[in-house]
Amino acid sequence: MNKKTKKLIKIAIPSLLLIWLVPWLLAFYVVCGLIDVGRHGRWDWALLEKYFFGNGILTWLLSPLNLLFDVLSYRRPYILRLEDFPDAERAEIRQMLEVFDARRDEIVGDLRTQMAGRQRGMVFYKWYGQDRDRSIPEFNQDYRYVKTIGVSVFNSHERTKLHFGPLRASVRLLYHLTPRHSEKIFIEVNNRKHFWHDDPLFIFDDTIQHRSVNEEDGERMCAFVDVLRPTWAPGLLSGLLTGIQALMQRLNHLFYKNWDMIGQKAQKV
Repeated sequence: MNKKTKKLIKIAIPSLLLIWLVPWLLAFYVVCGLIDVGRHGRWDWALLEKYFFGNGILTWLLSPLNLLFDVLSYRRPYILRLEDFPDAERAEIRQMLEVFDARRDEIVGDLRTQMAGRQRGMVFYKWYGQDRDRSIPEFNQDYRYVKTIGVSVFNSHERTKLHFGPLRASVRLLYHLTPRHSEKIFIEVNNRKHFWHDDPLFIFDDTIQHRSVNEEDGERMCAFVDVLRPTWAPGLLSGLLTGIQALMQRLNHLFYKNWDMIGQKAQKV
């Protein structure tokens, strides 16, 4: 039995059981999934196959929740600018970025040492409001809008596959810490490439299909931050996000199974 046949069986058997047992639930999820994946603004088999049958399955299963987050949030494109955030949230983001600027050499030097012999690493200073690595005390303060603060590191010729983030209550902010002019270092979101030499700051909805690429010699380090999605109900959205924190901790190994967790006080999250 070849791999394609095995994959088809794995998809077909649960789907047939679901159709037989609860067809209305399947119909509900298909509709939610189609609305959700439709945010890409394109319909092609490669996208649909990965969303419904590949690494987007968790995003599909959470699509009803993500559509609720859409209702609670301002309508925004999936690529954002700082100007798209309310004043208070924008100020908190800028304060956090100023810490990265002020302590950039210390952060880069420390992580460069820890990454020796590793291809892909991640350190979290804060994870969904909980303090982790405490080497940069400024990151361990209480934030209202900033939920996760970390750094992702790629060594030479490292990349991720096209994938989808699970939840849309927050958006992903990346801030490039090791600038160099190269079109071989970029992030691609929905077939659109952003080159870090054009702008070290990039904010996007990570439930949209994306990948990160470093095809150069030498490391690529990016601040890896989750901030509350711009919303007319920040308290409610933040509360919902806190409520599902335990779920995110249990599923964390799925998202970062190909990463080495590093840091002075690295912990499993």
